[in-house]
Amino acid sequence: MTQVDARGLQVSTSNPQSIARFETALTLLHGYYGDPLGAIDAALIDDPDFAMGHALRAGLMVTSGDGTAEAMLRQSVEAGESIRTGPNERERRHIAAARAWLDGRFAQAVQAYGDIAIDYPRDILAIQVAHLGDFLLGQSSMLRDRIAQVLPHWDRDLPGYGYLLGMHAFGLEEMNRYEDAEARGREAVALNPRDPWAIHAVAHVMEMQGRLETGIDWLQARTADWAEDNMLAVHNWWHLALFLMEEERYDDVLRLFDDHVKRPAPAIALDLIDAAALLWRLHLRGVDVGNRWIDVAEDWHARGAAGYYAFNDVHAIMACLGAGRTADVVEIRAAMAGAALGSGTNAMMTRDVGVPVADALIAFERGDYGTTIDLLMPVRLIAHRFGGSHAQRDVFNLTLIEAALRGGRASLAEALVAERTAAKPMNPTNPSLGALARRARDSRSVVRSVTH
Repeated sequence: MTQVDARGLQVSTSNPQSIARFETALTLLHGYYGDPLGAIDAALIDDPDFAMGHALRAGLMVTSGDGTAEAMLRQSVEAGESIRTGPNERERRHIAAARAWLDGRFAQAVQAYGDIAIDYPRDILAIQVAHLGDFLLGQSSMLRDRIAQVLPHWDRDLPGYGYLLGMHAFGLEEMNRYEDAEARGREAVALNPRDPWAIHAVAHVMEMQGRLETGIDWLQARTADWAEDNMLAVHNWWHLALFLMEEERYDDVLRLFDDHVKRPAPAIALDLIDAAALLWRLHLRGVDVGNRWIDVAEDWHARGAAGYYAFNDVHAIMACLGAGRTADVVEIRAAMAGAALGSGTNAMMTRDVGVPVADALIAFERGDYGTTIDLLMPVRLIAHRFGGSHAQRDVFNLTLIEAALRGGRASLAEALVAERTAAKPMNPTNPSLGALARRARDSRSVVRSVTH
């Protein structure tokens, strides 16, 4: 017996309560609130053969991008595969897409979810998993285009429409269409003020445009909508910290880190990425962060998931370098080397981007700025391949510029700052970096003239 969900798609279950709990879990997933896993687990207790329940549970694990979720992903995939009769074609395709991710075929998995959305454009679970998969794989244009493919089939009366606009806003921002992104994000927030993904998309626009006070006001005025019981809370606090850092309010940044970014272990991978990246940015500016590295590094070490996803591994290396945990750096680097020898998507990501970036960070920390430059100059052209947003990957550009400044490569530093200024013309860091580069260049020119 089949029923239909809130968007008119057929679902293979005879239990109306399963559908209701599925919709509850799906709404929580859209907004990253509460406990969607608990909600869908309750549905599966009542109806163990509820295929879309297993599909949603698997989607939660896929979108985490976290090796610690692999066992739960396997459980969901195998449970879905074991249902011999009942699941329809769409539901089986969900389980097959999750199976591809479980087997390490990340790119094929995201394509499979995207193909479901093409055939069933109101399948918002497939859309959201594909959208977050595009983020994890750095497929920036698809962050925009995948949502554009399905939008004509939606209107504001369909549940989830506002969340779809928030996803589109982020995709537009990542493709540098800032005015369109902000308009779309504000539209999403007007429909649903408690959409932290849309709020975050608009914050991205303001960060890229260097609109510091506007960005601070945008986030602070809406903390009640994103800061409590939300999986994106730390990430949005991180965005607020970036605005404060650009204003050189370092005491406020450290206070924000202590109050909101630093979390008791175990923290989710996204939280630890933000914590490590924020401390590294402060480190590049010469700000003393005290012993804050220690807990972040310990959280990464306690996870034991190195080699699963290169973007995570690089940030784990970052934290362990900051904490002076040399043995952990060696261990994570070895796990990355092993992962690079594999055949899945992460093998490519690790081999092409993860290992060179990790080695560049290690070289930077030991003062070998020439090696840092040699590694980051070519890899920055393909860094999107291992995921993250423009704002997140900017930490590697900043590391490269700092290596050029410290390594006596003043002309390179000046060129890189000019490049960054063209991309982010209002960013207040650029003039100060440019001034440092020019002083270094002028100083070297004086030395050369004296010696000749």
